[in-house]
Amino acid sequence: MTIERKRIDGHPDLVKDMKTGAIINTNYDAYATAKKRASAAQAQRDEIRNTTRQINNIKCEMHEIKSLLTQLVTNK
Repeated sequence: MTIERKRIDGHPDLVKDMKTGAIINTNYDAYATAKKRASAAQAQRDEIRNTTRQINNIKCEMHEIKSLLTQLVTNK
């Protein structure tokens, strides 16, 4: 079972799998860099999501405090 691949002209890091037609990047350093970049982007999205949750929690707490203050003022 041999895998037949053909280099793509003008792109030294790309080959075409002749059986499936898939284009494959053979530059493993570029792949590792892309994985790191994707991981960093995911970490940034997670941080933004967590910060948004914290802000929403603070908003809810402020609303509760406002309600309690309003009750205190109206009961006097």
